[in-house]
Amino acid sequence: MSQPRIQPIEPGQPVITTQKLSKTFSTEGVQQHVLRNLDLQIRSGDFTVIMGASGAGKSTLLYALSGMDRPTLGQVTFAGRDIVGLSESELARFRRRHCGFVFQQIYLLDNMSLMDNAMAAGLLLGQGRKARAAIAARAANLFDQVGIDAATRAKFPAQVSGGEAQRAATVRGLINQPQVLFADEPTGALDQTSGTAVLDVLTGVSRQGQTVVMVTHDLKSAKRGNRIAYLRDGQIVGDLDLGEYQGDDAARDAQLRSFLVEMGW
Repeated sequence: MSQPRIQPIEPGQPVITTQKLSKTFSTEGVQQHVLRNLDLQIRSGDFTVIMGASGAGKSTLLYALSGMDRPTLGQVTFAGRDIVGLSESELARFRRRHCGFVFQQIYLLDNMSLMDNAMAAGLLLGQGRKARAAIAARAANLFDQVGIDAATRAKFPAQVSGGEAQRAATVRGLINQPQVLFADEPTGALDQTSGTAVLDVLTGVSRQGQTVVMVTHDLKSAKRGNRIAYLRDGQIVGDLDLGEYQGDDAARDAQLRSFLVEMGW
């Protein structure tokens, strides 16, 4: 089967849609229903933050949206194309071309420089001298955007700070110009200064039109999104429009806190 052609989506239009999405895990004969008939739309250009209590299934939802995990029931469409029905190899190609990922665990290869880590992800889609030159130029531009200079990007992961490594991982996630960048607790293992630097990067690419979907339990991180979707009992039970992030302010903080209290967070 050929790889589905994914068309560009205009800002504000749905890029991912789920219908009756369900995910059930079975442990020693006991079934756990994590997602239940969940309907959700992710709009192109939005910075969508998924929140919920610990164990609510936030990461499970992220993995289902990105094709990293298959739902038990239901449909996930990406730019109008069904991804649930793709084979494993088709899903792998789909993710490489259309999805970028930033995880709490950074997963950079220890024996490669930051630049080579980023380029390796890009070279999965492009081979040859011209492709390599284009990928190197794109990686250099992205490293400039995230504030990592040439000397630092030549270092190995063990030689840089956690914040620098996570920013490099964000470059890796963006190298193939994904339609959606998925971030799963990207600041969870970082100190406050490093976490803020990573959030600044995500905010910056969002302002440039990059669609971002981030799972977090952290208020400071959540405030960066323009949309908060709250997950409880396997469904989205609340949806808050925060507007574009312009910096921390009391009104934004109060609006988010009030919403979370209403949700029972």
